[in-house]
Amino acid sequence: MKPQSAILDAIPDHARHLFFDLDPADDSRAALRALATACDGKSAVMGIGVKVAEVLGVDMAGLRGFPVLPDARPPIPATQHALWLWLRGNEPGELLLRGHALQAMAAPAFTQAQAIDSFRYRDSRDLTGYEDGTENPKDEAAVEAAIAQGQGRGIDGSSFAAIQQWLHDFPVFDALPRAQQNNCFGRDRDSNEELGDAPESAHVKRTAQEDFDPEAFVVRRSMPWVAGVDAGLLFLAFGKSFDAFEAQLRRMTGHDDGISDALFHFTRPLTGGYYWCPPMAGNAVDLSALGV
Repeated sequence: MKPQSAILDAIPDHARHLFFDLDPADDSRAALRALATACDGKSAVMGIGVKVAEVLGVDMAGLRGFPVLPDARPPIPATQHALWLWLRGNEPGELLLRGHALQAMAAPAFTQAQAIDSFRYRDSRDLTGYEDGTENPKDEAAVEAAIAQGQGRGIDGSSFAAIQQWLHDFPVFDALPRAQQNNCFGRDRDSNEELGDAPESAHVKRTAQEDFDPEAFVVRRSMPWVAGVDAGLLFLAFGKSFDAFEAQLRRMTGHDDGISDALFHFTRPLTGGYYWCPPMAGNAVDLSALGV
């Protein structure tokens, strides 16, 4: 089975993320079938939250809600929804209207709870100017990291997405000396070279994928977002399970050694959700593992 192709494609110029809650009183099967046909996996990606599987009576291995980490410093919000749609394209207006059509298909079983627009900045950089996703695995390594394999029809070719909306405090960041900014990330902003003497709190050291046991590789597809005066990064990572992302998150929040990620000096997550992205069957998303 093939994955939804956007998972391994380069990030687009623009994207729109739609999050939906489920009304258990309505049968969701018809809406899910309609959405599965409308999502081609390239311009529109479909992600299923654990609530959908629970309502359908399906116990899917590996699918769970976003973790609650009571000892995390700083606190990490869990804002799990039932359904996530990732729309990709070149023009924000087109994405808005496509979203309206998908929202109508999802009703009444699913109600839109949130929409976030994001965009590519320069050569895939965060709005702080630092490159995002430098250590992304490539080619076959990306497939190994992001795509479930060897688990049977309906699961093989799927992926597990972790999504967080991060809000940046730009006055705080801009007030930091350049050397301290670099130390937060563990890289030089201009050259993108990793700093040999970066502190243990540097983001590159908190999330060094090869330093975990087992290794915690994910494929990142994060993009900046702006809404009024607020802005930040819409973090998106795909894995063959949620385990790699969760290991990185626990280390970032000091669970491993009491050291929190230096990024928290100027940014914090507002949301957090886990979504299972089924494989494709022809031109439609394959929901057979859900019995749909």
